Amino acid sequence: MNSRGTRTREAIVDVAMRMASMVGLEGLSIGALANKLGISKSGLFGHFQSKENLQLAVLDAAEQAFVDDVVRPAVQAPRGLPRVRAMLERWLAWARGEGGCLFVSASAELDDRPGPVRDHVVSSQRRWAETLARAARIAVDEGHLVEEADPEQLAFELYSLMLGAHHYYRLLADPATLDRVEAGFTSILARVVRADITPPALDRDVARLPVRELS
Repeated sequence: MNSRGTRTREAIVDVAMRMASMVGLEGLSIGALANKLGISKSGLFGHFQSKENLQLAVLDAAEQAFVDDVVRPAVQAPRGLPRVRAMLERWLAWARGEGGCLFVSASAELDDRPGPVRDHVVSSQRRWAETLARAARIAVDEGHLVEEADPEQLAFELYSLMLGAHHYYRLLADPATLDRVEAGFTSILARVVRADITPPALDRDVARLPVRELS
């Protein structure tokens, strides 16, 4: 594909990703997308050949955006609990961005619909869960968590906390969502933080910002 074709494809995917965050992957319409971009349906279709390929391209782009806006900045934090906290803060900011977390909505849409698109979502979310568990494991190695702490369990609890936060913030519009997340984070850590370590509080100046302001 030439450079002009690549730029066009990237522009299509960018707009499609924003649309999908609002209407879901299944709600993506090639006709509506073409109208929004001011191009023909056949011209748009030529870049992807199928709606499924468009959905996969959107997921690829969304995962790269998540890495750029959440993972890479978070891993710049000091090893151990500061990094775990940074991951949660950046994830909260991501969920507060336009349309919320595409992966949360895609998980609900596709949980019982086997196929390549669902497989992509499953793989990306497993990688993120493994990243959380690895950060927790490092916190054990750094002496911030007790040796018997289970990194996979901690990752599960943080992941579950964030799913709840997403629904409370976006669906229920609960103004106390950050309070609830901080209370949940504190409760999770209380069981596993060493007695001589002060558990880190969330940095609300980071957590309350929509992701586009962080990027």
